[in-house]
Amino acid sequence: MIDEANQTNNTQNPTTTVVPEAMASSTNAEGVELQAATESDSQVATAETSTGTEVEAETDQTAEQEAMALAIAALKQQVESLKAQVEDRTSQYMRIAADFDNFRKRTAKEKEELEQQAKCATILEILPVVDNFERARGQLKPQTDGEMTIHKSYQSVYKQLVDCLKRLGVSPMRPKGKEFDPNLHDAVMREPTDEYPEGTVTEELMPGYFLGEKVLRHAMVKVAAANEGVVTSEENQPE
Repeated sequence: MIDEANQTNNTQNPTTTVVPEAMASSTNAEGVELQAATESDSQVATAETSTGTEVEAETDQTAEQEAMALAIAALKQQVESLKAQVEDRTSQYMRIAADFDNFRKRTAKEKEELEQQAKCATILEILPVVDNFERARGQLKPQTDGEMTIHKSYQSVYKQLVDCLKRLGVSPMRPKGKEFDPNLHDAVMREPTDEYPEGTVTEELMPGYFLGEKVLRHAMVKVAAANEGVVTSEENQPE
């Protein structure tokens, strides 16, 4: 009887055992939903954090690029400034080098001209001595052995003097038989003649000399003139 009553009670109240299971299921579902929501919020937070980190990284990268661009621009400006300085220094150096080269050439030319002038002045003082030796050789005619010895002695001195002048670059003009040139010759006489064409040097009265290519002393010369001939008395008689 008692078993039947218990069975009857269990049959009449079936929810006494079902309700806790339903509540457990509901609780589990809410926990899963809460966990899912939490995970979702965590993911959102992680995503936001990641997005913020990326934005900060991009900002830092942009700042670094801008700083690098500014540094490159500054370096380029510095390079251009250095190039301008180098070009300016190079231009100054070239001008100084050109000025120094011109100064060196001018100084060397002036020195050469001074040496040439000093040499010319010295040789011009010696040339009259040479002229006297040549006159003596042309006029003196040694007759005795003693005179011949003296003649040979001063002629050897004359030869030494001429050789010394040659080493200095002095050379005679020897204008006889050549056309008169006012840049080289000094005409002191004109001689009518048929032996030479008109304007030809017939005789050298005083020797002329060159020093290198420069005229050291003009030669005093006699120049041929046209021979007009002599008019005879028969030609002067009227017809």
